[in-house]
Amino acid sequence: MTNQDLGYNESLEKYRIEEKLDSFETGRVISEHKERYTVKTPTNEFDSELIGNLRFTAESRYDFPAVGDWVAFSEYDKNKALIHAVYPRASILERQAVGRKGQIQIIATNIDFGLIVQAVNRDFNLNRLERYLTICNSSRIEPIIVLSKIDLLNESELEDIINQIRSRIKKLQIITVSNQIEDGYKDLNQIIQKGKTYCLLGSSGVGKSTLLNNLSGKLLMETGQISDSVNKGRHITSHRELVVLENGGILIDNPGMREVGISDLSQGLETTFETIVEISKSCKFKDCSHTHEKGCAILEAVNNGKVDPGALLNFQKIERERSHFESSIADRRKKDKDFGKMIKGIQKERRKNKY
Repeated sequence: MTNQDLGYNESLEKYRIEEKLDSFETGRVISEHKERYTVKTPTNEFDSELIGNLRFTAESRYDFPAVGDWVAFSEYDKNKALIHAVYPRASILERQAVGRKGQIQIIATNIDFGLIVQAVNRDFNLNRLERYLTICNSSRIEPIIVLSKIDLLNESELEDIINQIRSRIKKLQIITVSNQIEDGYKDLNQIIQKGKTYCLLGSSGVGKSTLLNNLSGKLLMETGQISDSVNKGRHITSHRELVVLENGGILIDNPGMREVGISDLSQGLETTFETIVEISKSCKFKDCSHTHEKGCAILEAVNNGKVDPGALLNFQKIERERSHFESSIADRRKKDKDFGKMIKGIQKERRKNKY
């Protein structure tokens, strides 16, 4: 195995040379837990932590490593290392942090493809699917829909679900798999490219860990069942982990996400709802809310069947969340700025009294 097998490329090598990181080893973060990181190289794995300077100069979550990152590190003991620098990221897959107003959670970095997994029985939800698409599109990550547990439906029911997706989401690859009879894995394996990184996205209980086990041919992750009492998946994967498959693909598993909060994803929103955004340009008013205005091209398109009303409602809901997230960030930045001014004022007053 080489670093190229882990996703290393010429752009990263150029950065290593320009930043004079030759004296350090280079590896990729394959797991993260409470600010400790497992860094993988072609020959070893290291339990790693940040050097003090990197930790104390960090201004935001973006300055800390995440699963998928390339880092420069030095070994200080057997299989233990210190991280000195984080390489630039080609992509950042993120969402709004649950329960933390105006903050983001990095799901993974340097992702090429997002495998959006939905079970066709209980988990299937077009609105949630569009949320995952928006997150992928905002990061310029190519999304692929994977419908799991197809053995639970007959052919007609499965075809109906696929038609529902096609009616709202155009030009997107859909792969169907059964984790029980391993149907569809040949098609899934064929799209996985050597040296490319894929991230599994989906709710708890949709079969992501089982899918990873089947793709790898090994029991890498524990699997669980859907809870019949609450009709929700049980959390099995508790943290992100990067795995290199036998066919050379690189796969990142994720904890199930019951909430898919939208952050500042303007570009992703426009890509996911391309038809709505394009038609809205013909609205009579530039600030049209697409709810009641005369001359609204979107409402007209809904009435004549060109726009799915469900898609419009979901677009409006996600847009409101995005705007709220932006205002939350603005509020937090103002509070941080005011707090900084207060600290500077106290320090200035102390210096004045001292002399």
